[in-house]
Amino acid sequence: MFDHIECFYRPGTLREALLLLRKVGKRGAIVAGATDIVTRADRSPRFFIDVTCLGLDFVRKNGRGCTIGAATTMMALEKSPVICGLASGILARAAAACGSIQNRNMATVGGNLANASPAADTAVVLLALDAQLVLAGSRRKRKIPLAEFCIGPHRTVLNGELIEEIVIPALPGGGRRGWSFQKLGRTETDISLVNTAVGLQADSRGRIKWARIALGAVGPMPLRARAAEKLLLGNVLSVELLARAGDAVMGEVSPISDGRASANYRREMSAVLVRHALRECAGHAGIRILD
Repeated sequence: MFDHIECFYRPGTLREALLLLRKVGKRGAIVAGATDIVTRADRSPRFFIDVTCLGLDFVRKNGRGCTIGAATTMMALEKSPVICGLASGILARAAAACGSIQNRNMATVGGNLANASPAADTAVVLLALDAQLVLAGSRRKRKIPLAEFCIGPHRTVLNGELIEEIVIPALPGGGRRGWSFQKLGRTETDISLVNTAVGLQADSRGRIKWARIALGAVGPMPLRARAAEKLLLGNVLSVELLARAGDAVMGEVSPISDGRASANYRREMSAVLVRHALRECAGHAGIRILD
C-alpha cells in the first residue's frame, strides 16, 4: 500500500517538522492517525511526516471557549470533560460519530479538517462554533477562520503549513441557549449522508437572538445556512417557522448524487435534520414551539 513512500519522518519538535515540510515540499504529507490517507490511497506523496510527537494532543479551556491541539484524537475529544461541557457537548457527539472505536483511537481532529471532506463531522460543528485555525509554516504562523480554510473537496489554503491548533472563541453567554448535532448515515459508523450543527439563543419573550446553522455533505465544503439563520432572528419558534427554515436550507444547499444517496434525498434530509436540530435546541433552551 505504501511502497511508493521513500522516507517516514518522526520529528520531535514543531520547528523540525516545519523544516522537513519545507524541504520535501509538495512531495510530503503530514500524518498522525493516517486514517484518511489510507482511504484516499493517494500515491503522490513520497515522504510522510508524523506529527504525533510534537505535543499537539491537548484540550485547554479558555474562558467560555477552548483551544484544541491538532493531533488530539477523536476519542480524546469524545472523553474530554472540557469538550463534553462545551455547547451541550456537540463536538464530543460529532467526534463519537467519526467511525469505529478503532478509527477514533487513531484519527485526529486536525487530520479530519485537513482532509477537507465535505462530510467531515467535526468540521460542521466547528463551523457552527465559529472556530479559527492556527496554521504554522516555517517562516510564520497565521490564524484564519475555519470558514476560509476549505476551498473545495479535499482542497485547503494550506501552503507549506500544518494545522497547529483549533481555537473555539468564547461562546455567547446568558440563558436560554441550545445546541444540537444531527447526523444521517447508512450505518452508525458510516460517512455522513447529511450532517448539521445548530445553535440558538432566545430572549425572555422567546424571540431568537442569534442562530447558527451549519451543514455538511450537501455542498463542495461544509457551509453555513445564512438565509435560514437570518429568517429565525427576532421571531418566536413555531411549527410554521421551522418549516420555513427547512425550506430556506433546501434553497442554500447544493448536494450531489453518488453511490450513497441522490442529490434530492440529501436536499430534503438537510431540511429534516435542521428541523430536528432546532427542536432539540429549543428543548435545551426551554423554549416552547408554538403550533
